[in-house]
Amino acid sequence: MTAASETFKTTASALANGIRADIISCTLAPGARLRIKDLCERYDSGAIPVREALSRLASSGFVIAEDQKGFRVASVSAKELLDITNTRVHIECEALRLAIANGGLDWEEKLAGAYHRLSRLPMLGEGQGVEPEWERAHAAFHGALISASGSKWLNALAELLRDQTTRYRHLSVANLHAETSAESADGLARDVADEHLQLLNAVLARDVALATKLLAEHLWATSNLVLKLTQPEIGKALR
Repeated sequence: MTAASETFKTTASALANGIRADIISCTLAPGARLRIKDLCERYDSGAIPVREALSRLASSGFVIAEDQKGFRVASVSAKELLDITNTRVHIECEALRLAIANGGLDWEEKLAGAYHRLSRLPMLGEGQGVEPEWERAHAAFHGALISASGSKWLNALAELLRDQTTRYRHLSVANLHAETSAESADGLARDVADEHLQLLNAVLARDVALATKLLAEHLWATSNLVLKLTQPEIGKALR
C-alpha cells in the first residue's frame, strides 16, 4: 500500500467516525440530506474522502444512499426502534451468557473498573443533554459486560446496535427536557445508575438467569421511554 493510499484510508476512516458521531448525537438530524459540498466545508475535507466515508456509513445503516439523489441520514421510526431493541436483546444476552461462562478475574476487574468510572460521572450536563464523557463510559461498561464472550461477531454486532440505540436516546433526552412537563416527566423517571449496579452484581455473582433478565429489562427501558414520549417532534419522528 502506498503512502498516498494509506493517507486516504486514514482520512476516510476519521471522517466516517466524525460523521457517525454527529449522527448518533443527532447533530446531523434523522432524515437530513448529506450534501457533499456542505460536508467538505463542515469537516474540512475533500469530496472523495467524504464520499468514501458516506459509503462506509451506508453499510452500517447510519446513512442511506439513494440512486441519483446522493446521501441522507437514516430516518427514525418506532418500528425500527422495536426491531433494533429486540435484536439487541437477543445478541447481548447471548454474549453475556458466554462472557459469564468464559470470563475470569481479569474480566471481572475490567468490568468493575468500567462500572466504577461510569458511576462517578453525571449522565446529563448543564444543557440537559447527555454528557459525552458519560456516553463513552456507558458504552465501555456495556462493552465490558460481554467482552469475554469469545465471539468477535456477537461483540461487533452488539456495538453496532448499541450505537443505533444511542441515537434514539439522544432524541428522547433532548425532547424530554425541552418539552415535557414536570408532571409527565415524573411518570417517565428511571434510576439508570441503580439498573447498572444491579446488573453488575448479578454478573459478578455469576447468576446467568438474573443477569440476562436485568440486561433485557435495562435495554427495553430505554426504548420504552422513547416510545412513551408524546412531544410533537418525537411523536412525528417515530410514527
